[in-house]
Amino acid sequence: MPRVVGQIDQVKSEAILDAASDVLGERGLGASIEAIARRAAVSKQTIYNHFGCKTALIEALVARRVSHITAPLRVPGAAEQPIETLTALAQTLIEIVSNVRAYSLIRVTVQGAGAMPELAKAVFEAGPATTRALIADYLAAETQAGRMAVDDPMEAAEFFAGMCSGHRQFRALMGMEVNADPDQIAHLAQTVAKRFFRAYAP
Repeated sequence: MPRVVGQIDQVKSEAILDAASDVLGERGLGASIEAIARRAAVSKQTIYNHFGCKTALIEALVARRVSHITAPLRVPGAAEQPIETLTALAQTLIEIVSNVRAYSLIRVTVQGAGAMPELAKAVFEAGPATTRALIADYLAAETQAGRMAVDDPMEAAEFFAGMCSGHRQFRALMGMEVNADPDQIAHLAQTVAKRFFRAYAP
């Protein structure tokens, strides 16, 4: 069955984002649109048609990652099962910071922040800041429903993210190997969720 135009555009957008992730991770924020276009096997104009400019392309790339990380918050029934939801969220966060390749964009953003502060700010706002805000919104909703007791949702979201990141984040930022054993990550995610929930139990 042939794909409709919207499906073709979505597939092409994903290919561009995949290429951007690889090229930016390899060459830094200064990587050209031309290089990304070659990797994605599309024209430079196609990238501009889909995303408008390089900053918007990078923001879209970061937004896609945020969508993946926070997917557990949008699962049907997530609101009624805070421990299970927090465990799934912790697992996605830990998996991301345990994947050196997946963390390459953040690493090159840190490296290029001095030369391109506005672009670095855009990455921060689209990525870590948005992730924390979405977690805070979830915690506020759980508190409103009486399933948790979080007095400062944004602060609590910072605590939660910090519990998930730990030294793994620093190792990934430095391009060092990070233990990504699935069983260990699952155990750590469960521990984080249980201890966090205990701290904010109603």
